[in-house]
Amino acid sequence: MKTVIVTGPGTTAVREVPTPSAGPKDVLVRMRASGICGSDSYYISIGGIPPRQGETPLGHEGAGEVVEVGAEVQGVAVGDHVVINPIAPGSGMIGSGGPQGTLSEYLLVENAEVGTSLAIIPDDVPFDVAALNEPMAVARHAVNRTGVKPGDKVVVFGAGPIGLGAAIGFKLSGAQSVVVVDLLPSRLEKALAVGADAVINSSKEDVATRLTELHGTGTTAFGKPRAGTDIYLDAAGAPVVVQTALANAKHHATIGVVAVHKKPVEVDFGAILDAEVNIVTSMGYPTEIFEVTKEIAENWEKFEVIISDRFGFDDAQQALVTAATPGAADKVVVTIG
Repeated sequence: MKTVIVTGPGTTAVREVPTPSAGPKDVLVRMRASGICGSDSYYISIGGIPPRQGETPLGHEGAGEVVEVGAEVQGVAVGDHVVINPIAPGSGMIGSGGPQGTLSEYLLVENAEVGTSLAIIPDDVPFDVAALNEPMAVARHAVNRTGVKPGDKVVVFGAGPIGLGAAIGFKLSGAQSVVVVDLLPSRLEKALAVGADAVINSSKEDVATRLTELHGTGTTAFGKPRAGTDIYLDAAGAPVVVQTALANAKHHATIGVVAVHKKPVEVDFGAILDAEVNIVTSMGYPTEIFEVTKEIAENWEKFEVIISDRFGFDDAQQALVTAATPGAADKVVVTIG
């Protein structure tokens, strides 16, 4: 079979490797789609991950069709459509330093267990949308970390894949109003398409003024006027986002950070004491990897909007280049077979 690997700093290749066979506790999946994550670009830039430096298989956002089932595996049948948990116990993390990646024609799911290492998805969900399961679990964990309640008023900064997924998650959790902030009109259009109640173009509009218009007025503990927003989520990773959220947060508002900040962010805690804000951070998906699967199945048309570019497997290396080029694409998915 063919698989895509990192061969050195900045280089990749498509290699022919033996097709794995399922043992009694395993499932063999014919991969049908794999999303590309920013971490894939990072692995390429550094030449792979030890101990497979220079020989790291790529891809951890996968969906496919079961073609072989071990004799001891229960709840899975040949022909089932499935999504994969890349960090489930096995011989290594899928696509993040382990011996396999989802940018392959086949993937061996070791010690296969429904609800732990894989989940079955309805046949009517397109494979490319199903491949969003892993990043949408990241977005759902961010939503869960903020403690959103029905009726909450929310603002999401950043309309990339995680921000859009979070916007969907907040609405499904009963948020009264979800506002999305970004600089790019095309991204803001997507935010409205996935169900955001309003959008703010921060390059043209004053965020604080618009949030007050949309969410009403709140106060700090000492009565200083603030926007009536209950939850701020940073899915952008720009220092100005954190600073804007802190400057506008009302008493007991929650500020969640799911974005990766590559540099320290200066915070004046003295200036925000009377807001008594709750600051939470979010990483990965401790429980959400398959909690989000049902949401995708029931709302796949909304999640499909998140995909910006599709490439065939023969063009997988070009897909990686496109995904790594700033401004070239938002969410790239490679279709396989």
